Amino acid sequence: MRELLRISPTDNVAVALMPLSKGDKAEADGITLTLQDDVPAGHKVALEAIHAGEKVIKYGFPIGEAKCDIPQGGHVHVHNLHTLLSGELSYAYHPTYPQVTPAVPAVFQGYPRKDGRVGVRNELWILPTVGCVNDVARSLERKAQSLAGDGVEGVFAFTHPYGCSQMSEDQENTRNVLADLATHPNVGGVLVLGLGCENSGVEEIRKRMGDYDQDRVRFLISQQVEDEVEEGMKLLKELADHMRSEKRVPCPASKLVIGLKCGGSDGFSGITANPVIGGFSDLLIAQGGSTILTEVPEMFGAETILMDRCETKEMFDKTVCLINDFKHYFEEHHQTIYENPSPGNKAGGISTLEDKALGCTQKSGFAPVKDVLRYGQKVQAQGLNLLSAPGNDLVAATALAASGAQIVLFSTGRGTPFASPVPTVKIASNSRLANMKKGWIDFNAGELLDGKTLPELSQALMDFVLATAGGREVCSERNGYHDMAIFKTGVTL
Repeated sequence: MRELLRISPTDNVAVALMPLSKGDKAEADGITLTLQDDVPAGHKVALEAIHAGEKVIKYGFPIGEAKCDIPQGGHVHVHNLHTLLSGELSYAYHPTYPQVTPAVPAVFQGYPRKDGRVGVRNELWILPTVGCVNDVARSLERKAQSLAGDGVEGVFAFTHPYGCSQMSEDQENTRNVLADLATHPNVGGVLVLGLGCENSGVEEIRKRMGDYDQDRVRFLISQQVEDEVEEGMKLLKELADHMRSEKRVPCPASKLVIGLKCGGSDGFSGITANPVIGGFSDLLIAQGGSTILTEVPEMFGAETILMDRCETKEMFDKTVCLINDFKHYFEEHHQTIYENPSPGNKAGGISTLEDKALGCTQKSGFAPVKDVLRYGQKVQAQGLNLLSAPGNDLVAATALAASGAQIVLFSTGRGTPFASPVPTVKIASNSRLANMKKGWIDFNAGELLDGKTLPELSQALMDFVLATAGGREVCSERNGYHDMAIFKTGVTL
């Protein structure tokens, strides 16, 4: 196996594909060097001498500036590299993107809904409007397991601590996300469970649900009944009885909306897993389907790549606002904009936010940006969408589901067991993780370094997603994991 990988011919660093020791000889792209330091797998090695103040180039773009002189063969990381990023910026629009070529239509077995969307699951959800009824929701979830089967593909309560003591935009975000989830296409039936005195009560959620399918939704205000668990079970049984008639039928891949997310990244994420996801995204968009890229703080440093792929000047302007508004959010709370990457990212070889962002945005492939979504806004445009949400894994994955993603693809170099309200496919960036955590990992993109090609793995991921959409469970589902987290942006009263 080769020791080093130079990603772009203009890079002045290469990525170690295995642990290397001081004094080892290594070669990358015709350059032979002697290691000046021990270098862990996934970390960067200087291909040439880099002087203090000079830019360090990876993926063909600067990922920071050398703090001091770095010799050829030196380990390049947080000890000798710092970010070049700053606060809010001005941008110019230079549109550059390829046209999408339609592909031979693919199909999956799904559940058509009255609003034209398609579910990839037929689940029964219990959705509290406020944290005060979380334990009631959990009690109903336990009791309602007897309703699962015969068309009911699972019964899940999605608890959270919000729904009251919130103000303005923060409160509206909670209401919108709850309404989005109550009308999600993966839901065959949902019980919206309220207390009765909360700010974001049942009627507030109902108002934001639009023209919902009344056969699939029931509402319960706990303070208005004698026994909320008994009443809740009656309503859940009504929903389950209706769901039993549902059958999977062939549906076009154009009906798929797939969320794109990464977390616990390492130095291989931007080389293997994220490019494979990007290849998948292009394949799905060629089918007429849609993908959603989020975690805006992890676009900082690579945002101009996305801006230049905006299909119109209007989309460019919305993307500029997406980026600068999120920077302003950090500044409003007196926080450092570039307090990233995380300790786990750094241990895996990612040194600066530019380093992380240039790898992160590869999940979006090469298709043009069709729309920019507010937090809690549903997908309307087919193609690549950008969504305003933070980088936090649970919050971002929930935001993707709320925007209409039936499945979330989650790349990782270090591994995580978490899930979201929808099937969450874990994609390993390296074979070591895939082999060690078989109970977490669904797809091994590390095979890209073991001889498989990017088109081959992107098509394999496409096939995997179609099978998952057709009912094949992913690891987190088999483990019984389902999580939800709402973005908290304001004060608590």
